[in-house]
Amino acid sequence: MESLDELADEVAALERRVADAIFDAVRAQLRSDEAEGAKELERQLSKVRRSLQKAEYLLRRSDAD
Repeated sequence: MESLDELADEVAALERRVADAIFDAVRAQLRSDEAEGAKELERQLSKVRRSLQKAEYLLRRSDAD
């Protein structure tokens, strides 16, 4: 069984991938002159990123207990 710290590491890696996706998606949207669509996409991906950050924090806190 994986430790909670190992799961937290995987969540952190996924969060970094989402962060990269935010920048890539926004850049692509802005290049295609769809700035409004870029804002909504950034908002959605930012929510995902914050959720992953929270999950990582909770996993690491649980592992420390």
